Amino acid sequence: MITTKFNYLGAVTAIITLGISMNAFGFLGFGDSASWKEEILLHDGTTIIAERKQTYGGKPTIDSRERALIDEEWIFPIPNGKGSVTWKNNFRNPPEGQSLMLMLVDFVGDVAYLATSPAGCIAYNHWGRPNPPYVLFRYDGKQWQRISLAEFPAKFRESNVVVGRPDPNHRSGTLTHNMVKQDNAGLEPYHRAISREVLPAGSAGVSCEEQVYYKGAWVGPGDSIGKRMMDRRTQQENTSGNTNSENRGER
Repeated sequence: MITTKFNYLGAVTAIITLGISMNAFGFLGFGDSASWKEEILLHDGTTIIAERKQTYGGKPTIDSRERALIDEEWIFPIPNGKGSVTWKNNFRNPPEGQSLMLMLVDFVGDVAYLATSPAGCIAYNHWGRPNPPYVLFRYDGKQWQRISLAEFPAKFRESNVVVGRPDPNHRSGTLTHNMVKQDNAGLEPYHRAISREVLPAGSAGVSCEEQVYYKGAWVGPGDSIGKRMMDRRTQQENTSGNTNSENRGER
């Protein structure tokens, strides 16, 4: 991804001087959220302006430059002017969260479609190890319904939103569709455009080791040791829970 030099100390000083609220620190990575707009180029050459907000948690490691991305919300205006549709995503590991990166949004009439890609190996396994690595949706007027690649319109091709999160300098104001394309320039080909072909085994996007969710943990399907550990933990929790219930009953 293309990066640019940025004077963080000078920016912080300017923000304090102007008395901007703490929420403004979000795009610098110091606050708990950031919001901006993105110009989205649709398949027919028209554009819409979407509102995007990201919420951040703590830094994953001591040397991390960015806070962990926790939640995201998009609001897309329907091109014909009849209201809008909202997409919300939680980036905690499944099954607690969805952990999907939005790649593309487009419309057939007033029907919205989304293309997303699992963010990490746990999400990839949770969503069924799709190949090509996409999780696709259509809005039925009430909620988003998952659909197959065959049901996803072939005319929807190139990613038209910033995949992941933009350069820190782009997390305010409105990003033009050219800025969106610039931010996506360093991505893997399957993230820059929708692939209709199965990717070779072991290639980027489909190389995650297979895992299954078993009693609160992700383990290998043949990992008998891992499963026994989870069985033991579940048994201990049940025993502890029964003991606590008995103690409360004696009072």
